[in-house]
Amino acid sequence: MLSKNQELSTLQKKETLEDFYNKLKITRPEIPTPSLGMINDIGHFNVFNRTTVCSNVPSVFSRRDFYKISLIIGKGILHYPDAQIEIKGRALLFTNPNIPYSWESTSPKPAGFFCLFTENFIYNRNETLRDSLLWRINDSPVIHINEEQEVILTDIFSKMMKEMDGDYIHKYDLLRNYVQLIVHEALKVKPQDIIFKQNNASARLTSLFIELLERQFPIGSTEHILELKTAHDFACRLLVHVNHLNHAVKEVTGKTTSEHISRRIATEAVALLKHTEWNIAQIAYCLGFEYPANFNIFFKRQMQCTPKGFRAN
Repeated sequence: MLSKNQELSTLQKKETLEDFYNKLKITRPEIPTPSLGMINDIGHFNVFNRTTVCSNVPSVFSRRDFYKISLIIGKGILHYPDAQIEIKGRALLFTNPNIPYSWESTSPKPAGFFCLFTENFIYNRNETLRDSLLWRINDSPVIHINEEQEVILTDIFSKMMKEMDGDYIHKYDLLRNYVQLIVHEALKVKPQDIIFKQNNASARLTSLFIELLERQFPIGSTEHILELKTAHDFACRLLVHVNHLNHAVKEVTGKTTSEHISRRIATEAVALLKHTEWNIAQIAYCLGFEYPANFNIFFKRQMQCTPKGFRAN
C-alpha cells in the first residue's frame, strides 16, 4: 500500500511516450526508437518482447500518458494507489492513463510481451469510449489466464511483432484488430476473474462524468451542436457542485475536468477535419465555438497547429 505522500506525488508525475523511449535508448540502445512526430494525428502503437526490454528494477510509481497491455509470464506485483495485486504464473495486465501504478518483477528473468498505444490509435470516432471493448476491461487490471490461453495470446503478440517489422500498407489497422482480439480473450475470462474494482464515490462520479462526456460524440451532422462544454455544465447535469466534480475527477484521473473536456473536443475536431468536408467555421460551431477565431486559438493550443494547417497536411 502507498503512503498519502506517495499518492499525492503521483498527481505531479506522468511518464510520457517520449520518456519511455528515452529510457529505452539508455537501457537497450540496440532497439530502434520510432519517430513520435505524427502522434497527434494517427496515434502511436508499438509491441515488445519483455525478455528483451524489461528488467527486475521496479518501475516508478506514476501515471503514463499511454495504454499498455502486457502478457506476463512469471511473477510480479502490480502496485496500485490502494491495492497490491500479485501475479504468480501467467496473466494479462491492462494499464491506462487514468490510474498511477508501478510494476515490480519478482522473476529472475521477465518473460512475455507487451504493447503500448495512445488513445487516438485505438478508438474509432464512431465508437464512444464507454462502448469500446477496452473500456469494459478497465476495472480489471489483472486477469489470470491458463496455459491454453497463454498459447493463444502468445500467438497474437507474435503476429503483432511480425507485422511491426513488415511493410503491409494497412498494418496498423491489422494491429488495431489484434488489440481487440486480446481484449476479447480477456473478456472471456473476466466474469470469473475480477481482481480489482475501484468503487469509491469519486470513481463513481468520475465514471458518470466520462460517460456523459462521451455520450455527446461523435458529431454526426452540422446540425448537431455540442451541448455540454464546461465543467459547470457537467456539474449542473450531474447535480453536484462544480468544485466537488473537479476534485473527484482530479483525484481519480490526475487531470482536471476541463482538461478532459478539451482533450475530447480536440480529438473530435481532428476527426472532423480528417473525415468530413465541412468548412472550419461549421466544425467550430458544432463543437461549441461561436467564432472560428476562438476555435483556431483552442485547436492551436491543443495540437500545436491551426485547423487549416492540420487539414492541409
